[in-house]
Amino acid sequence: MPRRLVIILGPTAVGKTDFSVTKALEYGSPVISCDSRQIYKEMTIGTAVPEKEQLERVKHYFIQTIPVTQTYTAGDYEREAITLINKLFEEGHDTLVMTGGSMFYIDAVCEGLDDLPDGDPDLRKSLWERVDSEGLASLVEELEIRDPQTYSRIDKNNSQRVVRALEVCLVSGRPLSSFKSGGKKRDFEIEKIGLTRPREELYSRIDKRVLNMVEEGLEDEVRSLLPYRDLQALQTVGYKEMFDYLDGKIPLEEAIRLIQRNTRHYAKKQMTWWRRNNSISWIDLH
Repeated sequence: MPRRLVIILGPTAVGKTDFSVTKALEYGSPVISCDSRQIYKEMTIGTAVPEKEQLERVKHYFIQTIPVTQTYTAGDYEREAITLINKLFEEGHDTLVMTGGSMFYIDAVCEGLDDLPDGDPDLRKSLWERVDSEGLASLVEELEIRDPQTYSRIDKNNSQRVVRALEVCLVSGRPLSSFKSGGKKRDFEIEKIGLTRPREELYSRIDKRVLNMVEEGLEDEVRSLLPYRDLQALQTVGYKEMFDYLDGKIPLEEAIRLIQRNTRHYAKKQMTWWRRNNSISWIDLH
C-alpha cells in the first residue's frame, strides 16, 4: 500500500481540529499540525490550540514546541515536517494526517522550498524601523518592484511576511519567489481535503470563538507577552488588537470587534488562496 499524507485544510474556525482527530483515529495516525502560530509555547488562547482532551486522544506534533523568541520560517517547518513524516512512515504508518490553515507551511510540504539565505539581523531591524517610520505601504511598494510574483500573492497587511520577503531579496539579490522550487518530489502520495461552511455560518463561528477566547483569558495571555510584542510571532490577529487595548488606544469592545473582523478577513484570504488549487477535495461541514 502506498504511503499517503492526508492534509486537512480550511479557513480558521471551520472545524479542522475535530475533523482531523476523527481522521487520525480512523487511520491510527498522529496529527501533524501545520499552523504557524500554534507552534509557539506561549501562544495558547489566541491561537486556538487544540483542547487538552483532543491532545490526549491523539498524539499531536508541532504544537507549542518553540518559544516566541525563536525565529521560525516555512523553510524550517518543511525540513522538520518532512523528517518527521519519513520517520513515522518508517515506523509503520501507511497514512498520516496533517492539518492546519497556514498556506505557506502547506505549500512548503507539498511543493518544497529551496533553502533560503540566512537572515541578516541588522537588515531586519532596519526594515522594521522603516515600518515604524514610513509605514508598511512603503515596503510593500518596494517589494512590488523587487519581486512582483511574491507581491501578487502575499498578504500585504502582514508586516512579518512583507519584511521577510524584502529581507530575502536584499540579502540574496534574488526575489523570494525564485526560491520556491515548486517541484520537489516526495516519496509519498498527498491527498488534500478542504473543509468549508457557508459564509455566514463560518463568520458566526469566528465571532463566537473570539468571545470564548476573551472569556478564557486572552487579555492576561497578551499582557504576559508585552515584553515580546515586537517579535515576528506576535504580529498576529488577536494579539495586535489586544496590545492596542492594553496601550489604552482602544476600548476592549473595539478590540474584540477588530479581532472578529480581521479574523474574518483572514479566513477570506485563506479561501481565495486555496480555491485556485484544483487538487483539493472539498467537504461542506454544514
